[in-house]
Amino acid sequence: MSTVHLAVHLSVARVAGARRPRGVGSGAVHPSRRTVLGAGAVLAPALALPALPASAAARPDARPTAAARTPLADPFTLGVASGDPAPDGFVAWTRLATEPLAADGAGGMASRRFPVRWEVAQDAGFRHVVRRGTVSVGPESGHAVHVELTGLRAGREYWYRFALGPHRSPVGRAVTAPAPWALPRELRMAFASCSNYPVGFFTAYRHLADEQPDLVLHLGDYQYEGAANPAHLRPHAGPETTTLAGYRQRLAQYKTDPDLQAAHAAAPWLVVWDDHEVDNNYAAGVPEKPAEQGGFLERRAAAYRAYYENMPLRRTSVPRGPGLQLFRRVTWGRLASFHMLDTRQYRSDQAQGDGWKERGGGYDDPARTLTGRAQERWLLDGFARSHAHWDVLGQQVFFGGRRNAQGARETVSMDSWDGYPASRERIQRGWVDAGVRNPVVLTGDVHTHWAGDLYLDYDAQDAPIGSELVTTSITSGGNGYDEPSGSHPWFYDNPNLKFWNSLRGYVSTTITPDALTADFRCVPAVTTPGADVFTRRSYVIEDRVRGLQQVADTPLAGAGPGIATRRARPSDAQIVEDTIREETGS
Repeated sequence: MSTVHLAVHLSVARVAGARRPRGVGSGAVHPSRRTVLGAGAVLAPALALPALPASAAARPDARPTAAARTPLADPFTLGVASGDPAPDGFVAWTRLATEPLAADGAGGMASRRFPVRWEVAQDAGFRHVVRRGTVSVGPESGHAVHVELTGLRAGREYWYRFALGPHRSPVGRAVTAPAPWALPRELRMAFASCSNYPVGFFTAYRHLADEQPDLVLHLGDYQYEGAANPAHLRPHAGPETTTLAGYRQRLAQYKTDPDLQAAHAAAPWLVVWDDHEVDNNYAAGVPEKPAEQGGFLERRAAAYRAYYENMPLRRTSVPRGPGLQLFRRVTWGRLASFHMLDTRQYRSDQAQGDGWKERGGGYDDPARTLTGRAQERWLLDGFARSHAHWDVLGQQVFFGGRRNAQGARETVSMDSWDGYPASRERIQRGWVDAGVRNPVVLTGDVHTHWAGDLYLDYDAQDAPIGSELVTTSITSGGNGYDEPSGSHPWFYDNPNLKFWNSLRGYVSTTITPDALTADFRCVPAVTTPGADVFTRRSYVIEDRVRGLQQVADTPLAGAGPGIATRRARPSDAQIVEDTIREETGS
């Protein structure tokens, strides 16, 4: 069932020079793009192919014999993507689909194999192609293409594309990671999560693409499993996803969105899932609804397989039944290590039946784990071995302490790290004991922007040991609203929390050896396309200085022309109710 891969082990010509490629945060230790373009490249004769069609609008051959070999309709309706960059390469992805919403999940493709050509160049015009080849894909992989490239130069921009017969895909931009010993001047990284297609337009993805980051982290809930509902703004196709055909169809529907396609084409992605890629708030082999326990592992296997087919993942993530190796580590020279976590596949079941509950029910049992023991050991070992300026955890659920003391009973989220305090303590003590230079946790899931500092003891809060940056959703939760002060009703009982906002958007960061700057980007509405974007608040974390430092604040009312308030701030009680509803799905 695994997708056909092609790894290319070739080297390009060495050239002199030490200027940084414009727009790539790779430092001054690599030749400039201009230098490399002038030098040419070494190609393998075995991989040499005729150039792709010169015209992007080339007409398909309409002869019956040609139609038997190649689809008449465009098979690249799902766009392109790259991911998991390394110093010598990346994964280039596409999936063939002439009818993306076909109910059988086959995307309108015939049940046969197709030879897909691919090219990688040092320029967007493909005047200097450095790699080209052909890979055969078939129905066993949903006609997905994963090309694992190696032998490229470190810290470089590259462009890639695919072709089938006369059809040519859009062009994607990728960036290779810096060499392991390099210390880049900067890395521009954005992170996002929670894109629910029916409730709004993916405008935030378009703005993210326009920023041309070097790297994008997607922290989960890439798609949602719910059934079609004609009342929605953009209804899902098909019933609730439970089968391979259903998950393939659903992911294809999301990937037809032009704003999402633009974000994928703009930069390489590091992807991890949360719950909605399978089932709301599932825990390992336990579904949300006990009545659905029978057959759940088969459902999970179908979801994992479709996820792999539709993401730019390496062959190490080819699923095996209901299991898929997703946690992994990507380094950006000596500047940053990204520890990408999976907090769904191996976790203990939520205590107290999930939801926001009082502490109890064995929630603090040391045997309970959010990551699973193997992933925990892998992460702690990564801390011990790290020489990076910044160790960044890309993960899903709220990490820092956060309690709701507004009612008669104090409650915490049993789905978040608050519901697994022993697991969180082991990981936090792990980075403290290892002397990690600058630990930063990135989070999605909760459909609102948050920022806060991390502590070993959330009751005493003596001295911060790191910081957490939480991105809001791309669309999930609808238009949202702004609180001018940037505070939440829970702040009084949680002094570690520094910022909250309920608009939709993403977070853009600039990481240098001296500091990490985070801009909380927002759009005022998602129910109308084309909304403007603005930076709601900015924070800096300085090298070796624990704690967030606010450097800018722009409430929605002062965000400038074209940024209009769409929903007034509700009462504190309503904010709390909205917060819990968005996080629990109830």
